Amino acid sequence: MRIVTFFLVTVATMAGLVTFGTPAQDQAGGQSGAPYVIEIPDGYRDWRWVSSAHEAGNLNSIGAVLGNDAAISAYREGKLPFPDGTIIAAVHFRIVPSEENNKVFGQAQSFVPGAPTNIQFMVKDSTKYAATGGWGFAHFQDGKPAEAAFMKSCFPCHEKAKGSDYVFTRYAR
Repeated sequence: MRIVTFFLVTVATMAGLVTFGTPAQDQAGGQSGAPYVIEIPDGYRDWRWVSSAHEAGNLNSIGAVLGNDAAISAYREGKLPFPDGTIIAAVHFRIVPSEENNKVFGQAQSFVPGAPTNIQFMVKDSTKYAATGGWGFAHFQDGKPAEAAFMKSCFPCHEKAKGSDYVFTRYAR
């Protein structure tokens, strides 16, 4: 009986070591500790406006930068680093001329959001995303998260904004 008990305890211990010793599979295609977010935060369309962004060139887009309550509070208080729980969203659209507005103005000068292009998020969790300055990054196109290979450029780009806690967008009061 002792041998059977010893054998069962040994098997259970080994199974536990294998389970807890294996790195957890993150959301980004099985990479352990990857700084990518694959779920769109609930209610982001109801968040407050932080600023707008225009990206010229090939992107030709306009974006609304939105923040959850934690982001807005930090922006208003000028608090850096941003606290855990902060989420910043950038909702991007193609820029198209407004035929209705241009008729009124008598010339082509009014442009409005057209088709959506993508949504991006930065999620602050200083423990989970410690390797990337405390931020997890997300990019969604047609409601689907980007592949991990695509996301690898996020932090190196945001690293250039280290002095503002890796955030490019300034709060437009």
